Amino acid sequence: MPSIEVSDLARMRRELLFDGPDRARKLSRFWMLLTLAAIIATAGVISDSTATVIGAMIVAPLMTPILGTVLSIVTADRANLLRSLAMVAGGAALVVAIAWLLGHVYPMPIVAATSSQIAGRIHPRLIDLVAALATGTVGAFALVRDDVGDTLPGVAIAISLVPPLAVVGLTLESGASGEAAGASLLFLANVTAILASGIVVMGLYQVQRTALDVGGPRRSVGRAGAAVVVAILVLLVAVPLWTTSIGVIQDTLAESRVSAVADDWASTADWDVVSVESRDGAVVVRAVGPLPAPTPEDLRRALDDAGVTDTDVRLELVPEQRVDLPAA
Repeated sequence: MPSIEVSDLARMRRELLFDGPDRARKLSRFWMLLTLAAIIATAGVISDSTATVIGAMIVAPLMTPILGTVLSIVTADRANLLRSLAMVAGGAALVVAIAWLLGHVYPMPIVAATSSQIAGRIHPRLIDLVAALATGTVGAFALVRDDVGDTLPGVAIAISLVPPLAVVGLTLESGASGEAAGASLLFLANVTAILASGIVVMGLYQVQRTALDVGGPRRSVGRAGAAVVVAILVLLVAVPLWTTSIGVIQDTLAESRVSAVADDWASTADWDVVSVESRDGAVVVRAVGPLPAPTPEDLRRALDDAGVTDTDVRLELVPEQRVDLPAA
């Protein structure tokens, strides 16, 4: 089995734990970078800018105390375990608070209907947990093996931590508590994935044994205990993610069936369907075109004839008016 050297363990402690003679420097760096990352992520979500949000992912240092928690569990370092958990909780609260405050500055509500950055983070699925587990494994592997550290920027982008928290703050400020709950679930799933995969990777590389060789405490989760911890963590988030996945699949199927009928209905009056999306328990169809508008009753009749009888549909008609203004 692979194992790490004593020098690797010392490096990991230096990189992940907030103790030692340079503790004040580590803390100031963490809080400064996290504050800036929160501002960048919130600005990116408000402006609906993917590039800006990605920049926040790279800057954010929140993965450090999460992996510090893993290292503290494996090495049975109770003091640093409590310290790392406090850093994770305090950091998450800081990001939510900053986003909530910045949401007050912006004059319009920031919700899924107005931002694709929010819409993409409020319905986490089981596949998101699978991807996060794989990404967390890469991150832990890059930590254990210092010769693959150049993968860490990719890990920071792939496993989103600060952007979901920014979404939580913005949606809470906008009064969309349901959307905030969805973004919170995504954050918890990603944190769980890092913890779970980190414990496995550090177990495979026998970090516990190396810690014992340098005089560490003998009490530890052990391999069997680590497996139990991993199973519990994964199950705690897998159940709601599975439920969300089923809901997303059902919504997607309903949107597809409604879209096919709505396109035919709109085309008879030279109208175009510009969007079909699930919202508040109904499929919302938005169509634009010239007057006169197509008859809503005809759409409902066409849906019933096509067998779409169990889906509530909300129709938004936007008349399009064209006026020619010739030059003098």
